[in-house]
Amino acid sequence: MNYERAKTYLAQRGQEQLLSYYDELPEAERQLLLNQIENLNFSIVNNINKKENGKRGKIQPAGNAVSVEEIRRRRVQFETVGLNLLSENKVGAVLLAGGQGSRLGYSGPKGTFNMGLTKELSIFELQMNNIKKITETTGRHFPLFIMTSYNNNEETVKFFKDRNFFGYPRDRIHFYIQDVAPTCDYNGKIFLDEKSRVSIAPNGNGGWYSSLINSGLGRVLDRNNIEWLNVYSVDNVLQQICDPAFIGATVIKQCRCGAKVVKKVSPEEKVGVLCTEDGKPTIIEYYEMPENLKNKTKKGELVYRYGVTLNYLFNVRDLNSTLGGKLPYHLAEKAIAHMENGVRVTPDKPCGYKFETLVVDMVKLMGSCLAYEVEREREFAPVKNAIGNDSVETARELLRLNGIEL
Repeated sequence: MNYERAKTYLAQRGQEQLLSYYDELPEAERQLLLNQIENLNFSIVNNINKKENGKRGKIQPAGNAVSVEEIRRRRVQFETVGLNLLSENKVGAVLLAGGQGSRLGYSGPKGTFNMGLTKELSIFELQMNNIKKITETTGRHFPLFIMTSYNNNEETVKFFKDRNFFGYPRDRIHFYIQDVAPTCDYNGKIFLDEKSRVSIAPNGNGGWYSSLINSGLGRVLDRNNIEWLNVYSVDNVLQQICDPAFIGATVIKQCRCGAKVVKKVSPEEKVGVLCTEDGKPTIIEYYEMPENLKNKTKKGELVYRYGVTLNYLFNVRDLNSTLGGKLPYHLAEKAIAHMENGVRVTPDKPCGYKFETLVVDMVKLMGSCLAYEVEREREFAPVKNAIGNDSVETARELLRLNGIEL
């Protein structure tokens, strides 16, 4: 794309401001800007005209659920099915690792944060150690896909290389970068991050599968005949990945996806709740749950008690139904750094939108989701804050409880 073509192209879309500083740029930066404009999905910005009405359907408790007690009774049955699928190479895993550790007071990728006190023990290493428990049992190494971001991809890949991929076969680990979406002001005008660069942001945790496919890694799924993908977040240092009982229970219960959940410790706990809406599985964030439902109890137990841990199991065939624009974009009001009158400004309050797809919408499209309850002390140690709840210290306490030397 040359300048004249870009000028016409942008005028048709009302985005001429993206060439505001073109004349000031050296030739190499001009070409980078034109290439970015050519590859940008401008239609995403149209979502600012699709206001979410905020109305909810009929909310009911999770329709499919398996309790800790049932799992104990049926563990052999569940594990047998799951281990068979793992042994047949029918399962893969996806680690969502695009975030930085800024909320921990740390400048690197969150997965590289050191949880150790007397030795190096990164979040990545803790999760890879949990994977080894499964591979040692099955004698198989399942494909592991690691989704990074443009900001942390290089550093993340180097971290794994420098540590010899934590002993995992190199050819079974696949890195890919999450797709992005443009950011814009309240009028839909796309921001420039720098004079030569359009402002972009990751497209939300619902973009993990489309990003994987767009990266070309769908060929790995096809080549290995992968039927299930276990998707998990870097936040939780006790994540149990490709858990055979979880896989087996989801298959036996004939669900298209599964979600590992924990019982909420209180109605106010800041976790999304797995339930149903108009008969379909959905996740309602803690701030969206109506007060009368949030506090509802039966026999002394919360009715809406299953808090999600961001550990999901999806059927690959059904995942394809989420492609092709099926997932809606949600508007997230943010303070977005951008160019203004020739100067890059960093606002201290929201000034526009980022566009995000959400994994909760993927769960809705599946049609059925198993709530698989796990013991909080054994599988849920999120590291979201430097201090207080869900912090480095609370996670370290739980690691010690599980016999992990720090």
